[in-house]
Amino acid sequence: MASSSFNTFEGVDDEIFDQYFDDYFDQQFDQTLENLSIGNEEDQRKKRKKRIHIERNREEGDVRLWNDYFSETPTYPQNIFRRRFRMNKPLFMRIVDRLSNEVEFFRQKKDALGRLSLSPLQKCTTAIRVLAYGTAADAVDKYLRLGATTTRSCVEHFVEGIIYLFGDEYLRRPTPADLQHLLHIGEQRGFPRMIGSIDCTLNDINVLDRSPVFDDIIKGHAPQVTYYVHGREYNLAYYLTDGIYPKWVTFIQSITIPQGPKAALFAQHQEAVRKDVERAFGDLQARFAIVKNPTLFWDKAKIGKIMKACIILHNMIVEDERDGYTQYDVSEFH
Repeated sequence: MASSSFNTFEGVDDEIFDQYFDDYFDQQFDQTLENLSIGNEEDQRKKRKKRIHIERNREEGDVRLWNDYFSETPTYPQNIFRRRFRMNKPLFMRIVDRLSNEVEFFRQKKDALGRLSLSPLQKCTTAIRVLAYGTAADAVDKYLRLGATTTRSCVEHFVEGIIYLFGDEYLRRPTPADLQHLLHIGEQRGFPRMIGSIDCTLNDINVLDRSPVFDDIIKGHAPQVTYYVHGREYNLAYYLTDGIYPKWVTFIQSITIPQGPKAALFAQHQEAVRKDVERAFGDLQARFAIVKNPTLFWDKAKIGKIMKACIILHNMIVEDERDGYTQYDVSEFH
């Protein structure tokens, strides 16, 4: 009798007992799991390293940059500026002016303490240095005074700004005047009505599915010209290609195994002129090392934007130096 008086469940049926036991078990299990989770979070919090703030004194970097390149009496002359920035100073200042006025990221602001942020010159110079030298993101820290994360942000906003502000003008279809100029050059080189050559990197014929140039050709939108070969009239301009491309009317391919002096001469001239694409890409790599160096911390979409921005900048530089660009030797960039 004494022992039965301590039985809490005496007189309770099995169903109610099972329900009570299940509730009690779930409550204890949840509480134990919660305690373990709190313990793990506390352990992780203890193990997590506190982010160290580094006072880089960005104002010092801005003053140094200004005195070295942009003051009335800069430390480095124009030829060194051009080699390090890949362009003449007026063109670079034009880019900085457009970006600082039309892109929010490049506007210099003050923080809550009234301290100025990085200047537009610092941000644009950072981006140009990374594009030109293909260096790691933290390579500009010591001179320009900004960290790797900020450097990557500068590069991303810079290439997006270049595409947005200058893409329509410097990455466009040839105008009628441009087309006439290309035709004139082709005729001087022995290929009348030739408007250029096409070469896919690594012979990747899949580029055919992605290029708007080929879309125009397929739709019959190639530039309309008229010329005669052996008395036969042709009305479409053409491109020089190698043997991996389709047998299209607008593609003039070389002769793989030329038979006779005429065929050998044609193959020799065709392949020589077709090297223009490789030379142009070589110039682009010489000017912007990021094009040829490994890009481990950029994803595919960002690499595409970087490539497009480098092409736009290259075209801007060519236009700026068109009248006297031969005085510069691209080998100085190697």
